[in-house]
This record gives sequence, structure tokens and C-alpha cells, in this order.
Amino acid sequence: MLRRDRQIRMQIHQLMDAILCALSFWLAYKLRANLDIIDLFGFVPWAVPFEAYVGLYLVLIPAAPLILEGQGFYTRPPFCSRATTAWMLFKGCFFTCLGLVLAMFLFKVPPVARVVVIWFGVIWFGLVFLKEELTRGIAANRIAQAQYRRRLLLVGESEEIARIESQLQARSAAEVEIAGRLDLKTAPVQHLVEMLHEHAVNGVILSARHTYFEQVEAAIRACETEGVEVWLVADFFKAKISRTSFDDFYGWPVLVFRSAPESSWPRVIKQMMDTFGSLVLLICLSWMFALIALLIKLTSPGPVLFRQQRSGINGRPFTIYKFRTMVTNAEQLKHELDAMNEMTGPVFKVSNDPRITPIGRFLRKYSLDEFPQLFNVLRGEMSLVGPRPLPVDEVKRFYDLAHRRRLSVKPGLTCLWQIRGRSNVTDFQEWVRLDLEYIDNWSLWLDFKILCGTLPAVLSGAGAK
Repeated sequence: MLRRDRQIRMQIHQLMDAILCALSFWLAYKLRANLDIIDLFGFVPWAVPFEAYVGLYLVLIPAAPLILEGQGFYTRPPFCSRATTAWMLFKGCFFTCLGLVLAMFLFKVPPVARVVVIWFGVIWFGLVFLKEELTRGIAANRIAQAQYRRRLLLVGESEEIARIESQLQARSAAEVEIAGRLDLKTAPVQHLVEMLHEHAVNGVILSARHTYFEQVEAAIRACETEGVEVWLVADFFKAKISRTSFDDFYGWPVLVFRSAPESSWPRVIKQMMDTFGSLVLLICLSWMFALIALLIKLTSPGPVLFRQQRSGINGRPFTIYKFRTMVTNAEQLKHELDAMNEMTGPVFKVSNDPRITPIGRFLRKYSLDEFPQLFNVLRGEMSLVGPRPLPVDEVKRFYDLAHRRRLSVKPGLTCLWQIRGRSNVTDFQEWVRLDLEYIDNWSLWLDFKILCGTLPAVLSGAGAK
């Protein structure tokens, strides 16, 4: 299915899910406010008028479908398993309920009964799942299939036609009907015109990899005259890891090769989480900042904060902030410890580093020295989750240019490496592999799992050196 068709269908489902979300919250409120329910379960009477929560709809209704989109709910295969649908929907409902509680806190909305939030999630899950089941049933209807399926012609070189047909049958056999095939190397374009008349097709898939461009242009003009859509398979170049997409750049049609997460609503939500999350944490932890600063001043001469140039997104340098955990001349002493480096590759790391101060060793064990980087997150130079930023001089010593792909996203406070061993990972190749695994599989759910896994890893001090 073409992207514009998928987008229209997705927007229709998003609108329905937003309506069901609003209905679910209203039903949950009514259930809690019902006197019979109160008498039955012995709940304390609750008299906050529903009007007090109407403002939440301004946040809840647009956010709920975006959260589902972030879980891949709208991009899953049309007839995927019910278990997959239920799991994606469960994650979306969970995050929506979490966002609802956060929105009430930030906007100082009168607190809603906890059972309303639970009922809201359960009801919304049930209504959306029922909608999906109804959609699945309608799509399986023969009349609907006749209207829904596209009749296509496959045009190109015979081997390419066979490859495309096998992939279409594997991915979307219920959505596509192959009405005919034409090899442009052996048949004139006039045969294409005759097939258009004979089969009454909705579109032509044209593969140009092994054919002459003059013939491709003639085929496009023939379909243009007939008013039939042509979908040119633009796979002239085979990228190893990039995902290919077609876009418009100031009016120029461009083919985009991208090996990092693309711009999307989930990325916007991630940025919002970074901004609000870092701001809330800075406010809540301000007392700890003051205490740590005082301890550093009392136990070691020198500044409270350590500043260093690190490589940010695409290698752009920025100044990182950390609580100082070493003596003031640590950088000058670094070359004396080169022989003790435990990390392979360009990265420098030493266990029981003699440059670390006593209070610095404690701060490092529990990663308290990293807290000032919340200012970097607030400034947009870092993210809460992402590959750890390396010093500029270490990035310049990358011996494999493929390692630079870890710079294709914003660096973060925590990452997969942080929860899978921390300093126990001494192989730089393994470090990079974990970073690239994060980039290639990025989602809001993955960020959430990393954040949840970071807290116990840090509190236990596991792997810290």
C-alpha cells in the first residue's frame, strides 16, 4: 500500500481511537461517580464535577493516538496476530494512563480517583480492541475485499517481476491482485497499453533496475495518457543498512537513504519528554546538587563542575557538565596512565584510577557525577536516553568509520551499555554494537525500558569503577 493511502487510513483510525479515548474517560468517571458502585465496593464518596477535567481532553485526545503510533500500532501488518495487537495496545494504554497522571500533576488539575485511571485504561483497551476486531471482520468480507484490493500490472525485467511478485504475495496478498506481467525487454510498450485496456488495473508497478530508461520513460508516458498510476520501484542502488524513502525537497523529488531514526511524532514526544523530564528532575534534585557541591568543595580544592568538549549529534562538539570527581590536573596526568587503559579502541578507562578523589569515587559508583548533564538535556544537546557522548579527541581516533554512526542521534544520560554491564564492558566494539542496536531498534518503549533498567543498575553500583 502506498504511503499516502497508509497515512489516510492511519489518520482515520487515529480519529476513531481519540474519540474512543474521550468516551472511555467519561465512562470511567461515571462508573466511579455512580452511587450504586460506591455502595457495592465501599468507595469513599467523590464529588468532583466532571467539568473540572474537561481541560484534560485538550491533552488526552491528541496525545493518546500519538502514543499508540509510537508503539507501532498503526504500522503493524493489517492481519497480524491478535496477541501482537493486544500487546501494542496494552503498552499504548499504559503510557496514556501514565501521561494522564503526569498531566494532572503539571496542570494542577483536581486529582482524579485512582480507580478512574485504571478503569479508563481498561475501557479504552476494550473499546479499541473491539474496533480492531470489527475492522478485521469487515476487511475479511468478500465485498469489502473486492473494493479494497488493488489490481496491478508488473512491468520490468522478468527476474525483477518475479522478485517483486513473491514479496507482494508474502506481505500483502490480501490487499493486492496481480492482473498481468510484462517484460519490457521482450515486449513493446504498445503491449502495455493493450493490457491496461484489457485488465482495468488500478496501478502499474514499474521496475527499472535492468531495463533501459528510454523504455521506462515510454511506459510512464503511456500510463500517463491512460490516467493510470505508475509506481516506479527506485531500487537502483542497494544500501546495506539504510532505510529508503521518497520525499520532496523544495519541489525536487528525492530518494532518501536513512540509517538513523527519521523525524516522526514519536521523536517529537521523545524531545518533549527530554525537556520536561530534565526540568522536573533539576527542580526535584536541586537540594542534592547543593549537597554534592558542598561536599566537593570541602574535600578537594578546585571547581565543583568539570567541563569537557564532547562529540554530540553528527559529531558537533558541545560542553558537557559533570561534578568533578578527579584532581584538578587530571587531564595532564592522563598520558602517564595510557599503559593501564583497560578499554580496546580509542576509549580510555582505568579501574581504581589514582586521579579520582575519595568523594569522587562515591559519586562515580552511583553515577551521581552525571546529574549536571540534565542541563545539557534541557539545552537540547543531549537526551535522557542515547549513546554516551565521548570526548572529541577520542572520536577523532575512531579507526572504523562505521563507528561514527553512533553519532547519528543525540547522546544520552543512559543507554543499553549502562544497563548491560556499565564499566564491565571493556571491548569498544561491543560498546558500539550496543549503541547501534539501540539506534536500529529505537522506540519510545525501548527508551522506557532503558530508563527503568538504569535505576536498579545505578543504585546497586553494579559495574561502576
